[in-house]
Amino acid sequence: MKNTAAETLADRVCALSLDDVSESAQQRCRDLLVDVAGLCVAARRSDYVSALKKSMDAGGACTALGHAETFSPEDAALLNGTAAHGEDFDDTFEGGPVHSGAVVVPAVLAACERFGLDGRSALLGIAIGVETMCRLSLVAPKRIHKAGFHPTAVLGAMSSTLAVSVVLGLNKKQIVNALGIAGSMAGGIIEYLAEGAWTKRLHAGWAAHAGLHAARIAREGFTGPRTVFEGTHGLFFAFARGADGKYSELTDKFGQEWRMEGLTFKPYATGTMNQPYVDCALRLAQRGFAAEEVAEVLCETAEGYVHRLWEPLAAKQRPPNDYAAKFSTPFNIAVAFVTGGAGFEAFSQRTVSDERVLGLAAKVRYNVDPQNPYPARYTGHVKMTLKDGRVFEERQPHIRGGVHEPLKRGELERKFRGNAAYGGWNAALADDFLAFAGEAFNGKMELSPFRR
Repeated sequence: MKNTAAETLADRVCALSLDDVSESAQQRCRDLLVDVAGLCVAARRSDYVSALKKSMDAGGACTALGHAETFSPEDAALLNGTAAHGEDFDDTFEGGPVHSGAVVVPAVLAACERFGLDGRSALLGIAIGVETMCRLSLVAPKRIHKAGFHPTAVLGAMSSTLAVSVVLGLNKKQIVNALGIAGSMAGGIIEYLAEGAWTKRLHAGWAAHAGLHAARIAREGFTGPRTVFEGTHGLFFAFARGADGKYSELTDKFGQEWRMEGLTFKPYATGTMNQPYVDCALRLAQRGFAAEEVAEVLCETAEGYVHRLWEPLAAKQRPPNDYAAKFSTPFNIAVAFVTGGAGFEAFSQRTVSDERVLGLAAKVRYNVDPQNPYPARYTGHVKMTLKDGRVFEERQPHIRGGVHEPLKRGELERKFRGNAAYGGWNAALADDFLAFAGEAFNGKMELSPFRR
């Protein structure tokens, strides 16, 4: 009987050890631990994290970073994952896009803490889970979004399942069952785009929760379909209907070539595809003219951006709240130009009510460039025509923080410190976490000192 995609993947994974993970991929895992932790702390006092935490029963073996209470492993994964993804400041993968760290890291940390597993197990689990998520995003590019689902939610459930399965030492049969189970837990619609509802924030956390529980169920003998990926009623039929899935993208040279080496760490606290447009707007702001002098703004964009970031255009030019603003390219361009940044402070009720920002956003239009390389690369283009006829134009050929222009380790640590400070951690506690992260994968994953 021919192996299914899940069986082939399980074969590859069961043959791997930490020695097979490239040093570059291991470094991405270390970077992810720091990045995810900073984002968890940054969001810990937010209204959406508070609401989620109130829905949970405290008491358990596991840590939600930045909180004094303890939780069940699934709830800790859910809370950490939601916080890590909540401000759209987490990592992304060109080719997806998917946000792997906010899903895989919380699931693995909870599993390791609950079962007393060491850092080497965590490192292997994170590497395999993140690699899986990157590869899954290449099986049917753009299809999941077009079908109305969030790829991070759908593919994250599968990837965190595999990550936790590795950490818990499941055998091939158990891994295949775990993936089959996770297929029935995956989901996540993108209707949050309509009004800026909070549900997208939940997607990464729920995928972490689902993966952790799917692996635990499979370990006890519960079965799932072997054909979960390519079956007649499988994952890609359900969430990317019409796709001719390229499952070789998932399995070929798994463990030999590490796609996750090209992860992007965002410089701005906003949606992935907006990042290059922000860079263009910031450079234009240095040209010495004011927003009030602008007559028109015209941008080239990818067809795949339109239904999420550009339309309906009138609503994107005047987003209803601070979260919806993160998924509006016109607003991102305007707020970056006017305020000089795109950090946490750029997306607030104050900025979405700022008539100077909204006045510029109202002038932003777009044309679809049929040659745009999305999703292989994320690009930006902003052309501003002034009332006196002068024209200023900027292009950004790639997303900063990614394979073409990676953030340096020092920049990642500054981002972490900024996020930690935003969430109320003092400099000494931030230093303590960085010291822990530097050694975490060499010893026990001891998170209890960060329950505060």
